[in-house]
Amino acid sequence: MKRREFFKTSLAASVAVLGSTSLSAGETHQPRDDRKVADMAFPEKRPLITYSDRPPLLESPRSTFARGITENDEFFVRWHLPDIPTHIDPDTYKIKIDGLVENEIEITLNELKNDFEQVEVTAVLQCGGNSRSAFDPIAGGIQWGSGAMGCAKWKGVRLRDILNKAGLKKGAHWIGFNGRDNAAYYETPNFVRELEVEELDDHVIVAYEMNGEDLPYLNGYPLRLVIPGYYSDSWVKMLSHITVTDKYKSLFFMDVAYRVPDNECECETPEHKFKPTKPITTMNVKSIIGYPENGMKVYHNSHVVVRGVAFDDGTGIKDVFVSVDGGKTWDNAELKQEHGRYAYTEFRYAYKPVDYGKLTFMAKAVNRLGEEQPFAKDIGWNHGGYKYNGIDEVTVEIV
Repeated sequence: MKRREFFKTSLAASVAVLGSTSLSAGETHQPRDDRKVADMAFPEKRPLITYSDRPPLLESPRSTFARGITENDEFFVRWHLPDIPTHIDPDTYKIKIDGLVENEIEITLNELKNDFEQVEVTAVLQCGGNSRSAFDPIAGGIQWGSGAMGCAKWKGVRLRDILNKAGLKKGAHWIGFNGRDNAAYYETPNFVRELEVEELDDHVIVAYEMNGEDLPYLNGYPLRLVIPGYYSDSWVKMLSHITVTDKYKSLFFMDVAYRVPDNECECETPEHKFKPTKPITTMNVKSIIGYPENGMKVYHNSHVVVRGVAFDDGTGIKDVFVSVDGGKTWDNAELKQEHGRYAYTEFRYAYKPVDYGKLTFMAKAVNRLGEEQPFAKDIGWNHGGYKYNGIDEVTVEIV
């Protein structure tokens, strides 16, 4: 299917019938893991857990995280605004750079691919609200399980090289990014994000490829911003406009949404919002078990290999530990790190169950600064349901 014809296919036919997303007080602090994939798939995607078709909201199943690279058709989808262009012509698509620059320019997709140095970075993309359903009481927003994340090989052009071509003027301090999606209601603010110039490094790119292919339409075709180590709210999709300014511009998706309490625990109570707040930026340390999955039956005295992934903001994963006794003792898992510090670290742990009945595997990652995943019960609550990174648990039955 040509991408410019993408939305001529009915997305409405892809909507799954969703069950209740409510949690009662005192229920488990693990993210929900009982939702099934949809019966039908969106174009360029296999069947995924589906929350909405407009805007598209798709979650990857747990089994996805038994591998270090997430395949394009299994990669999660998160849009904020429902009006996504139905016609994208790669031959005429341009990105505009203006504001506090020496030369206001427009760059075509073809020019990006041919007139700049091409670079690649493998990095994790994770929604700031990933695992939000673990919070009790319920926090506002999509009640994601643990599948609003993925890891891909991104190819494109350094943002710094694009800005250098335009030429930053003296006093340039903030960079604003806007994409092609729009609100259905005129008073809804556009999804615009800003970065400070000082936050840029050579890993921040404008990407047009994902795992060796054109970006999937639902993941931001034809261009998206890639900011390794940061939550995905800053990775603007269908990027079309970059504006450089000397002062910060007040924006809804910077000043209201995607913020947590500005205190040590980044937490508050349901009754009282903590002030001041700060934006979520870099990701904290986290791991997810991809295999086995909750509810699986495992044979007694068989050889089970627990597999999963761990990551952080790029500091680097030092250890992943697995427990089978409720966290009383921990064993080292075997690590595989081959795609760089912003990518998933894969882990494996071999175990031979000797008792019948329920068995819970727990996984805990530790990065090179000594930061480690906390027990779920020790995570502070926040109104947005952001940055959950509790120790992951999977319970199987030994038969």
